[in-house]
Amino acid sequence: MKNIDILIIGAGISGAVLAERYASIGKRVLIIEKRNHIAGNCYDYIDENGILVSKYGAHLFHTNEESVWKYVNQFSNWYPWEHKVVARVDDKTVPIPVNITTVNRLFDTNINSEEEMKNWLEENRIAIESPSNGEEAVLNRVGPVLYEKMFKHYTKKQWDKYPAELDASVLNRIPVRYNYDDRYFSDTYQALPEGGYTKLFENILKNPNIEILLETDYFDVKDQYKGYEKLFYTGPVDRFFDFKHSLTEKLEYRSINFVSETVEAEYFQENSVVNYPGTEVDFTRIIEYKHFGNQKSDKTTVVCEFTVDDGEPYYPVPNPRNEEIYARYKTEADQLVDVHFVGRLANYKYFNMDQAFKNALDLFETLENKDKTNYKTAG
Repeated sequence: MKNIDILIIGAGISGAVLAERYASIGKRVLIIEKRNHIAGNCYDYIDENGILVSKYGAHLFHTNEESVWKYVNQFSNWYPWEHKVVARVDDKTVPIPVNITTVNRLFDTNINSEEEMKNWLEENRIAIESPSNGEEAVLNRVGPVLYEKMFKHYTKKQWDKYPAELDASVLNRIPVRYNYDDRYFSDTYQALPEGGYTKLFENILKNPNIEILLETDYFDVKDQYKGYEKLFYTGPVDRFFDFKHSLTEKLEYRSINFVSETVEAEYFQENSVVNYPGTEVDFTRIIEYKHFGNQKSDKTTVVCEFTVDDGEPYYPVPNPRNEEIYARYKTEADQLVDVHFVGRLANYKYFNMDQAFKNALDLFETLENKDKTNYKTAG
């Protein structure tokens, strides 16, 4: 593609949505992707056991956004999937999020109603009006005993920081239920795409106005591309600026080491995801992909997840030090003309999948409405 209108770095959710939107209005779009596949961290494939597995961890779509739900349904059929997670705690298996069953199993209580559950939490929590960090956020909601059993050490494994070292927003994302609802999410729409996410992305990117360059690092070839109208960057923000504000203190990211194993059995565990919040093992959870979509196979594939510092960046680490470093990059980013930073790594912010879709859709609408206004004004 010699003449490019829109240059996009990264073929994950943000990049794919923006590519589709601009291609749909006749723009010529080039996506440059460092990996050898599209779909970003949503990428999935059929493994040697005939099971659809996700290379970068399970991705569960859930949303209350009608616009996002309508958008993704253009590119795939979806089947209902209400995700459930259990945890091994004190040799017991309990549902996550914390609900009535969780408390009854761990503490041999006999709570039977929402009122009793609220009373139990009120008696056990430590009231903190404005939690300043993750530890205070959890203590304020469930108290010290549940904090110790289910949150403290899991957070350390996940982030290599205890909750007190993280922003309150990290732990506030985890819901607490006053009833028996054991669904991990409570959104209106909860589903998985038929055939997997990679097929969804293939359909999103099917427009002939879109060209994709895989296994190519943008920073190796950026001098070859000039004259485009807009550039959308979805990678780590510090990499774009050659780490200039991170020479002494780098922005922190967490990565995941996925250890996959074939088990000669119909099933390995009773649930798709089992968390291990304690210190007895180093991994955070085990995923058995066969459960998703009720897949059939004589064997099963299980994946242990170890969260680590080195490797592909997956999660920004939200705390005051990192926010301060990111603010310096954002100041520079805001000064660039027709260069836009979008997505989890570029915005140094955790997005759920539906938030990533909506963020990209909203950015397109904002920019196009702005361009139309400018055109009318100039005319």
